[in-house]
Amino acid sequence: MDYRIKERAGFSPKIGELVSMLDYTRAVTLADVEGLSIEQLDHLADGHSNSIGALLMHIAAIEFVHQIIAFENRDLTEQELEQWLVPLELGDKARSEIRGHSLDYYLDELKKVRDHTLSLMESVDDSWLYEEGQYDNGVTYNKYYLWFHVVEDETSHRGQIRILKRMVEK
Repeated sequence: MDYRIKERAGFSPKIGELVSMLDYTRAVTLADVEGLSIEQLDHLADGHSNSIGALLMHIAAIEFVHQIIAFENRDLTEQELEQWLVPLELGDKARSEIRGHSLDYYLDELKKVRDHTLSLMESVDDSWLYEEGQYDNGVTYNKYYLWFHVVEDETSHRGQIRILKRMVEK
């Protein structure tokens, strides 16, 4: 694992640094879930918690949504919502629907989304990070913030994954 934030070949300088952060964040997440069984991925600590599997799908869903917002400047289509709404919202539906998958299933979903993110990021330059948009509620953001949030969200949920993993291992 590389503990340096640095430019990456194939990307403009700041985009490369952002990719470096995304890569590090993902590498730690993958190390934390390595070897988990379906039973461990599906474990629910109580009636209100999310499973590790659901949290992994949520991480993929957040990144997918941010691809759409950042690169296409739009909301999700009905078809995209159908695919991603449950892992985005988590909760009761996720507890019942996101179950029974192997770790490879979740890793494949994360990889597909990340590979697409990286291909999209190859096509933009540093000035793109500072382009602004506005949420429906009137709050302004820039694209740099959107991708910071992807890192922040994964890091936050990785903390939950670590707690759940300790509970399952006892």
